Amino acid sequence: MDFLQLLISGVSNGCIYGLIALGFVMIYKASEAVNFAQGDLMMAGAFITLELTNPDRMGLPFIPAVLIAVIITGAVAYLLEVAVIRRLFGQPQFAIVILTIALGFFLRFLAGVIWGHEPLTLSTPYAGVSFEVGGVIFGAEDIAAIAATLLLTGALYLFCSKTKLGIAMQAASQNQMAAYYMGIPIKRINGLVWGLSGAVATVAGILLASRGSIDPSIGFLGIKAFAAAVIGGFGSLPGAIVGGLIVGISEPFAARYIEAGVSQIAPYAIMLLILVTRPSGLFSQVYSKKV
Repeated sequence: MDFLQLLISGVSNGCIYGLIALGFVMIYKASEAVNFAQGDLMMAGAFITLELTNPDRMGLPFIPAVLIAVIITGAVAYLLEVAVIRRLFGQPQFAIVILTIALGFFLRFLAGVIWGHEPLTLSTPYAGVSFEVGGVIFGAEDIAAIAATLLLTGALYLFCSKTKLGIAMQAASQNQMAAYYMGIPIKRINGLVWGLSGAVATVAGILLASRGSIDPSIGFLGIKAFAAAVIGGFGSLPGAIVGGLIVGISEPFAARYIEAGVSQIAPYAIMLLILVTRPSGLFSQVYSKKV
């Protein structure tokens, strides 16, 4: 029973990591840039939802608040790409990495100014609800995390493979120059990818907030999600989810069967092992470029 309980906890946590990792992968596939502010966009989305649902503030019902928060955070991410990231077009990728790290610090500082640094709780309709099956407890927040990840992954797959915009995004991710000569608006595509990654990060933030308290420091979970993206393969959307599951499952099992402190370094140890044995990740998608 302990094994199954740990597995459920690990899978639900891994789904959240996987959703954040999806943002890393989508942006990298579109522009070969790494957005180290992805975890902080997740944090911002959670706080925006908290603000919208707070009865002393906006007091909106949960579902409308979630939809509005997704749109707001997606718009913020889109504007960040248009107003800030796009200015570095043609610069070394290292410059974008430094800039996104700085953006992460700014978002955490801004969240601390607005909401403070004390842990806050997001009220959800399923808070405290659980089900017991064969002695194993399924928390409603665990079920919500798994279900939301499955739905979002399926929706993203259909969007990327069945819509004109999704196909254009895939073309831009494989060869931006060729896509540009074919008339695909590369800059607009990059902005939309950033907006989409911000929206997905918001869902991850809401799922994380429903499992406990939130504060500006939860943005640092983006580092674990980065490890998940590396493990799965930085160019693979399915790999992001699989990497997230590996990271999420490794933590409770390491804490239970090895030592509590080991759970914090287990994801990075796995990432190091993958980098040594399979540098491109488990689901590597490597394309050769002619120069």
